[in-house]
Amino acid sequence: MTASRYDVLGIGNAIVDVIARAEDDFLIAHGMHKGGMALIDEARAAAIYAAMGPAVESSGGSAANTIVGVASFGGRAAFIGKVKDDELGRTFAHDIRAAGVAFERLVNRFDALKLLRVNLLVVARKR
Repeated sequence: MTASRYDVLGIGNAIVDVIARAEDDFLIAHGMHKGGMALIDEARAAAIYAAMGPAVESSGGSAANTIVGVASFGGRAAFIGKVKDDELGRTFAHDIRAAGVAFERLVNRFDALKLLRVNLLVVARKR
């Protein structure tokens, strides 16, 4: 039997979480609901991203997170996923490689789906 190059290979969606604080009014203005989730197109994601305040970007996705966990325990890990050739795609590639995971960007410049998960932390108000 030949030796394996990797212990675990993950295949999945390359997602970048964007975490920002928001007021209730922001959610209402953008047709969002607390605790809700909706798949949105790139134009709407860009509009929300432009309208919100400072944010923290964090690479993720269930398969990618699992593979990063394998690498953190010393496993030889690799990930296959498609990213767009833009700032968030480069952020994802940097982050997963920095975690010790082998990742070759599969870039589709024309039709790549930009998977962006916007997590808004609604500021609690004291009454």
